[in-house]
Amino acid sequence: MFGKIRNFLKEVKIELKKVVYPSRDEVIGSTKVVIVLVIMVALFLGMIDLLLTRIIAIVVR
Repeated sequence: MFGKIRNFLKEVKIELKKVVYPSRDEVIGSTKVVIVLVIMVALFLGMIDLLLTRIIAIVVR
């Protein structure tokens, strides 16, 4: 039982050594892209919501 756990942890350690982490500039660039896209989607959904609200208000009258 403990041998399997020890073997698993050794393999995890080996696999973690293979991981290539992004550079600081790559992380900053990706973060900027995500923020811009989130803002664009939020504005789009806000406009759709406003449009549908006005259409429903007209229909309900």
